[in-house]
Amino acid sequence: MAIDEGLPFKPVRIALLTVSDTRTLADDSSGDILAGRIVEAGHILATREISSDSKNEIAAHLHRWIDDDQIDCIITTGGTGLTGRDVTPEALDRVKDKDIPGFGELFRWLSYETIGTSTIQSRACAVLARGTYIFALPGSNGAVKDGWDKILLHQLDSRFRPCNFVELMPRLKER
Repeated sequence: MAIDEGLPFKPVRIALLTVSDTRTLADDSSGDILAGRIVEAGHILATREISSDSKNEIAAHLHRWIDDDQIDCIITTGGTGLTGRDVTPEALDRVKDKDIPGFGELFRWLSYETIGTSTIQSRACAVLARGTYIFALPGSNGAVKDGWDKILLHQLDSRFRPCNFVELMPRLKER
């Protein structure tokens, strides 16, 4: 697993959605971490917004961004736990065409190294919706660091080998 320096880097246009009933852009520390890492990696932060913990509101954001040709990928943070207000995975179910089950599995496996068995409470997940990747991360600072640094940084780098999500983008809408 390595970066092939002989290949060009292709920036991905990423929308970032924080799901929370209490956070604002002024105090969204996990969103700040992700936004910084997205830009630092050379990608384009296309937009960043906050949504309440509402399936309808989250799905509305997702539909709008999925239909936007200027957005390749969506990352959400928050709403992936087990409480009654945690509904991000259910909102993704409303928009998805395909699940990407390996993302959540790998996230929990990597997270186990950091938080042990507490990782079982995470419903981190990923889907493909009309040619757009959507990755749902938990809302904690540690979780977004793990999700970005250990998975998305590599899979959203067009030079990463043996394969990556970016090289599939031109074929995602095939029928």
